[in-house]
Amino acid sequence: MTQNKQLPKIALGAWAWGNDGTFGGKLTAEELRPVFDAAMKAGLNLWDTAYVYGMGASEKTLGSFLRTVPRDSYLISDKFTPQCADPSAENAVTAMYETSAKLLGTDYMDIYWIHNPVGAPEWTRKLIPLAKSGKIGRIGLSNHNLAELKEAAEILEKEGLKISAVQNHYSLLNRSSETSGILDYCKDNDITFFSYMVLEQGALSGKYDTKHPFPEDSDRGAVYNPMLPQLEKLNSGLKEIADKHGVAIAQLPVAWAIAKGTLPIIGVTKVYQVEDAVKAAALKLTDEEIETMERLASETPLNVIRGWEKEMK
Repeated sequence: MTQNKQLPKIALGAWAWGNDGTFGGKLTAEELRPVFDAAMKAGLNLWDTAYVYGMGASEKTLGSFLRTVPRDSYLISDKFTPQCADPSAENAVTAMYETSAKLLGTDYMDIYWIHNPVGAPEWTRKLIPLAKSGKIGRIGLSNHNLAELKEAAEILEKEGLKISAVQNHYSLLNRSSETSGILDYCKDNDITFFSYMVLEQGALSGKYDTKHPFPEDSDRGAVYNPMLPQLEKLNSGLKEIADKHGVAIAQLPVAWAIAKGTLPIIGVTKVYQVEDAVKAAALKLTDEEIETMERLASETPLNVIRGWEKEMK
């Protein structure tokens, strides 16, 4: 078991590996294997996935790679998604866990999450037997607001368990987990806050603009392409800071998320994205640069809350 194993500064997300249409074209295992190898070589060994990412497709691909390396060389972050619960299962949480574990080729999850708060008290209670069985290193809650986190913490505390991780959408354009007090709550209770979509699925990477939009056949294209004109000033400001450091724009939002005391989850489908993540983990931003980035973002009032999410209040 790896319950006390130190977490890296960055987790790598395999959402796009699920080929569920969110990111456009399909990816093959042959294309993704070099990405996995580059990450492991660089010491980025915390992999975030979920059964709902392609209904097992992401886990199957990742699992085919994980089976080729020692179990103690990587960390797995996986999720129970309420909307995918099997109504016929005696315990739907345990059932989904076992399905995911089989696809991944493991009998232990370093972090196991309740993916969202739909029916949260019920799923928190049903997670307890699994946690007590020793098959989970850290209990995580994703997309929960502060009240829901406190409710879950109370349920778990009665069983001698605790929340060890919280995962929410957190970026320069969506800081509601900060303004709602969730980041402070995590800091006060020794909970690691995982920030996902820090790059807004590429909208803050510097790769896309009005002349170079997202693929029109992708979900993120439908969401972010209309926002690209408003994002030009922010991305231009990010470029100025990036140029001073001699780095790619995509490294700045990641370095910002780390500087804010969070552990960002970065989706990777190309080797260069792994290389960017490594550099971002080493990048030190000044207080002035952080303030500038946040000011530019506040001047770009866009609603980036996605359909499965809510603003944290």
